[in-house]
Amino acid sequence: MLCLHLTGACIWGGGHLVLATRILPVALREKKAALIQGFEQRYERIGLPALTTQVLTGLWLAYRMLGNSTTAWMSAGGPTRVIQLKLALLAGTVALAVHAKLRVIPRLRDDNLPLMAWHIVGVTIIGVLLVLAGASLRLGGYPIARP
Repeated sequence: MLCLHLTGACIWGGGHLVLATRILPVALREKKAALIQGFEQRYERIGLPALTTQVLTGLWLAYRMLGNSTTAWMSAGGPTRVIQLKLALLAGTVALAVHAKLRVIPRLRDDNLPLMAWHIVGVTIIGVLLVLAGASLRLGGYPIARP
């Protein structure tokens, strides 16, 4: 499951890094929404399944780590805080992705490209934070709860 989770992270995060650092600057400079739309159409075929894979495997991995005890899920200690952070970041990613898919992309034009840019940058930053949080779970760098 961890391998599937990491593969999904590579596809989702990597795709957004390419979009944010290579395609978006050109699209903004040339004021061409078509560059973003073209990338989104091609990337969506692997990006959305990768995100779905991350959500499902992430929940499974969290369950394996914390079990089904409400106390464990709500505690302030160690890895629980990181999992809570990852779930909050996931909610932000999903909110931005759904808003972009349903509201921004269908109305995307050259003149409103900056709105899409904010979505792209937001999802990319959240993606990097998710990777860092996930790495801290595996490498033991999570914050220690103090009584």
